[in-house]
Amino acid sequence: MSWRALATRLSRLLLATGLVLLVWLGSAGAAGAEPDPAAHERLFEQALLASRQGRFGEALPLWDEVLALAPGDAAAWSNRGNVRLALGDAEAAIADQSRAAELDPASPDPHLNRGTAEESLGRWQAAADDYHWILVRDPADASALYNLGNVLGSQGDWPAARASFEAASLARPGFAMARSSAALAAFQLGDRAEAEQALRSLIRRYPLFADARAGLTALLWQQGHRGEAESNWAAASGLDPRYRQEEWLRQTRRWPPAPVEALQQFLALS
Repeated sequence: MSWRALATRLSRLLLATGLVLLVWLGSAGAAGAEPDPAAHERLFEQALLASRQGRFGEALPLWDEVLALAPGDAAAWSNRGNVRLALGDAEAAIADQSRAAELDPASPDPHLNRGTAEESLGRWQAAADDYHWILVRDPADASALYNLGNVLGSQGDWPAARASFEAASLARPGFAMARSSAALAAFQLGDRAEAEQALRSLIRRYPLFADARAGLTALLWQQGHRGEAESNWAAASGLDPRYRQEEWLRQTRRWPPAPVEALQQFLALS
């Protein structure tokens, strides 16, 4: 995955699935030092705003300042790790998330964020271990279930990935991407009727959801329904032109192979 694509994925998925920007303020400073609470809070809010707005180059030095002022702030370590991942430094991101986990050993968020960084390096087992750490403590954590589904799919275990996506959608009923991913996994496994029903249901509820429309395009094309496939594709490509990019579908969005191949056939012949 290119780092430009990774940064785009990070900014789009911060709140939806994986990475978590933490908003609480740590209170511990360096040994023997007491941070100025007002300065700490002001810097933290500035850094958080820059991170949320995708201004990662501005956010990084702000998080550095926060941590210089309060090196015991677990949330700041985790947020800086997210920014470092967006800027292409996955190893540094993992180090920051690990430090956050040490400082706040009960929090799931550093594990979720570290897992995302590990995924970017293809360290599937390490990422799965972080997601399982969360799920042992909260089996209904929708983000961990969804991310685990992506890991399982990346390893080619589509039955397990489908189950994980379905569990995520049940844990968070409005989690449209989890439902779409479960439908695409069903497509991959040959359960075309279930996939079609799920994708149509998503489109009825979320008419502007590009992922479901692109998935339905691929499925309808494979079934020989060219006219309806083209109609859904006109909507999908207008909403998000990245669905034209095979590499993005495979590496960033991480569709299963069968839907990707069907959509590429549609694009080649339409």
